[in-house]
Amino acid sequence: MDRSITDGINFLSKLNGKRILNVAKLLSSYYVSKVMKKPVHWGMPTIVEIEPTTSCNLRCPQCPSGLREFSRETGMLDLTLYKKIIDEISPELVYVILYFQGEPFLNKSFLEFVKYAAQKNIYTATSSNAHYFTDEMAKATVESGLDRLIISIDGTSQETYSKYRVGGDLEKVIEGTKKLLKWKKELNRSTPHIIWQFIAFKHNEHQIPELKKLAKEIGVNELGIKTAQIYDYQTSDNFIPDNNNLSRYKKNADGTFQIKNKLLNHCWRMWRGSVITWDGLVVPCCFDKDATHRFGDVSKQTFTEVWQSNQYNNFRQAVLRSRKEIDICTNCSEGTKVWN
Repeated sequence: MDRSITDGINFLSKLNGKRILNVAKLLSSYYVSKVMKKPVHWGMPTIVEIEPTTSCNLRCPQCPSGLREFSRETGMLDLTLYKKIIDEISPELVYVILYFQGEPFLNKSFLEFVKYAAQKNIYTATSSNAHYFTDEMAKATVESGLDRLIISIDGTSQETYSKYRVGGDLEKVIEGTKKLLKWKKELNRSTPHIIWQFIAFKHNEHQIPELKKLAKEIGVNELGIKTAQIYDYQTSDNFIPDNNNLSRYKKNADGTFQIKNKLLNHCWRMWRGSVITWDGLVVPCCFDKDATHRFGDVSKQTFTEVWQSNQYNNFRQAVLRSRKEIDICTNCSEGTKVWN
């Protein structure tokens, strides 16, 4: 059976009557809101992103975590707070992404996060730079019940890889992947579904054919080619690929760039779920990396109070009115990703 189909079947196995009904509520309220141009919201999140940490071992130049440029504090998600969140929203929750900023495996409780969600039959996913997969950690990761693991690999040579993954070691990424695949085989596990994710830049786009070959040789489940978010795209094209199909920006006649996304005045993300930072702040989506739009704090409130708050609904209304006026929406990639 195709590995992606296997992953899809695994995801669908997390559904039950209550969760399916909740998705129906979210979808219907979303479409009603689009028609009425006012926020109508029924249901609870079906997907949440929870941040294990803002700490990172690398210094990627287009990442606030790598650049150490956060205005918010750096820290580690506490297991007690995590369990509080999951306990409240797990009846309707289908999918938890244990990643926002930082390197998740730096949090020593990370695999406990995975196990706790897995016990409640929630699909778990994360993204890692794969520098911490010793043989022991690789085995523990496979045993944890993690459903999906995205591994960042932005080059097939150390020179190319380290131009973006500053401080990174490509050999550790490849060897860590091999250890994970070895333990999946030895433990007879179909999970985690391992995806190599390649962010396309000007300096690495030529290596995509080599990466496809390497991914096939090693046996990862899937290879994803992703467009890059560039913070200074209006003033610099140092990272923007020459291949227009690999970029979320288009070049104007005067040499400047603009985002391809038309920024239509609706966004499913505002209805389907939230992002929760390591210290409990609830923010609209993964584009609010510095948590500037804060709807509440689940370390002090219930999630339901935040989810149904005036602050949250006011933001949904702003999205329906004009996304171009919302700072975090102006660099949104929704609809401009490339997957191979």
